[in-house]
Amino acid sequence: MLRHIVTGVMMACTALAVHAQDTTPPQNVQQQHQEIAKGEPTRWSRPDTTRAAQERTLRKEIGAALAEARQACNKGPASERGACLKDAQATYQHDLANVPQLLAQSQQTQSQQSQ
Repeated sequence: MLRHIVTGVMMACTALAVHAQDTTPPQNVQQQHQEIAKGEPTRWSRPDTTRAAQERTLRKEIGAALAEARQACNKGPASERGACLKDAQATYQHDLANVPQLLAQSQQTQSQQSQ
């Protein structure tokens, strides 16, 4: 389930990035191209084995989504920027507050799938 949640968050971030044009900082573009050329890191296909690792990954993804949302807000019209940033921060706080529930749902789904 956590993999599905993370995938969903990543897809939402991708959609937001496409909608708001490219939000990747220029300094990261070259590094991303180099990493892509090397292929997918093994850590991407290896699931987190402990609850602490799952929580770290989820919090990292939530933080990355906030960073991308902020960049998208800063590229938008100045008149809408304040509301956009406020909404991005509210979403971030909501997601962080729900980390325990998201992890519990993920573990329930994994248990059901393994039966």
